[in-house]
Amino acid sequence: MGAGGGEEQQEKEKEKWGLSSISLDGLRDKNVMQLKKLNTALFPVRYNDKYYADALASADLTKLAYFNDICVGSIACRLERKEGGAIRVYIMTLGVLAPYRGLGIGTKLLTHVLDLSAKQNISEIYLHVQTNNDDAIAFYKKFGFEITDTIQNYYTNITPPDCYVLSKVVSHANPKK
Repeated sequence: MGAGGGEEQQEKEKEKWGLSSISLDGLRDKNVMQLKKLNTALFPVRYNDKYYADALASADLTKLAYFNDICVGSIACRLERKEGGAIRVYIMTLGVLAPYRGLGIGTKLLTHVLDLSAKQNISEIYLHVQTNNDDAIAFYKKFGFEITDTIQNYYTNITPPDCYVLSKVVSHANPKK
């Protein structure tokens, strides 16, 4: 297969399955184990009980993604109050299982959070990305996120330990007049 063949295959898969095969579902006590299993498969770190409590508390900002009724991805967020009272969203994790990448699932998850944040007048969304995770950095930049900081030794048990902070100022869907 020549250069770009992988992208061509992904486009064929998108056409074959379409976005209609992708559905999002809210996180609840009864399906939180799905998120735990996904995180174990996707990420090199283990998340504590506070992570799952924050994900459950974030209401509609945390979603599980299903492809043909199989749980294949998730976005987990936390709401934070900035000095001055403004609310911002912290994306704790966003991940899609490798065989399902390139089908628009990550895009659908992130777009959901961006749209909901705009509707709820949330001013900013931010996240941390390991400095060598070029795919994730490129993905977020496509949506207008910018690297706003570098934190040395952010991660304790993975290499490299450094991360970038990526941020996006949210433009509101219905500006108040």
